[in-house]
Amino acid sequence: MKIIIINGPNLNLIGVREKNIYGEKTFTEFFAELVVKFKGHHLECFQSNVEGEIINKLHETGFTYDGIILNAGGFSHTSVAIADAVKAIATPVIEVHISNIFAREDYRHISLTAAGCRGVISGFGLDSYRLAIESFVR
Repeated sequence: MKIIIINGPNLNLIGVREKNIYGEKTFTEFFAELVVKFKGHHLECFQSNVEGEIINKLHETGFTYDGIILNAGGFSHTSVAIADAVKAIATPVIEVHISNIFAREDYRHISLTAAGCRGVISGFGLDSYRLAIESFVR
């Protein structure tokens, strides 16, 4: 199975920023653990702070991959363009949030991108990504 994780803005700072929310482990460290855990599958990751680059990656992978895990970060709550890109592709998308967005600021309670996704996993820390992968591979 071929799965890509697409991370949005500021997620390159996991392990550095707001450790009380995002933890101390970097995403690179965590991703290496995922690759070992799911060694029978092809896993990739991509991160961008630029909305258009996220849309381009969705278009690039959205017809040839088996699954996309999308953590669009703040764009989840603001980007009609990313929401439209998710709806336009054939590959199923699972939206992931490290924190429980419903326990945070009110503006985070609405996700524009979620409606086009197979499902949403929120609030399980970095483990949210593992749960998403498991939903694809089972």
